[in-house]
Amino acid sequence: MTTVCLTGQHADHDVYAAQCPCRAMLDLLANKWSALAIGALEEGPQRFGQLQRHLQGVSPKVLTQTLRRLEEFGLVDRTVYPAVPLHVEYSLTELGHSAAVPLRMLRVWVEDNIDDAARGGAPAASCAT
Repeated sequence: MTTVCLTGQHADHDVYAAQCPCRAMLDLLANKWSALAIGALEEGPQRFGQLQRHLQGVSPKVLTQTLRRLEEFGLVDRTVYPAVPLHVEYSLTELGHSAAVPLRMLRVWVEDNIDDAARGGAPAASCAT
């Protein structure tokens, strides 16, 4: 059975189908570091070090891989400025800004509901920085 998009715009795509290319985009956006990097870049272009400090706990290797995948999917632009040392900035594309909207809503929902989830057995801790 094929699921039809309600808007009719993408009737040939079904995210529930194993071979649908939508799966790769969903996998990328559902990744914790991708969602957080997109959120951080909503504040404007940032250098690698700024992003790494903002995304507490991400390793340089994982951040590099995440930014490369986001760039590969057209969500992030990587701009290299000729300088010594090399200056590289990352920013959201138009597509990245559109993905940021539902991801921001998800982040807000998580922050608003974590205490209720913690009552259900999830670990509760303070995350004030």
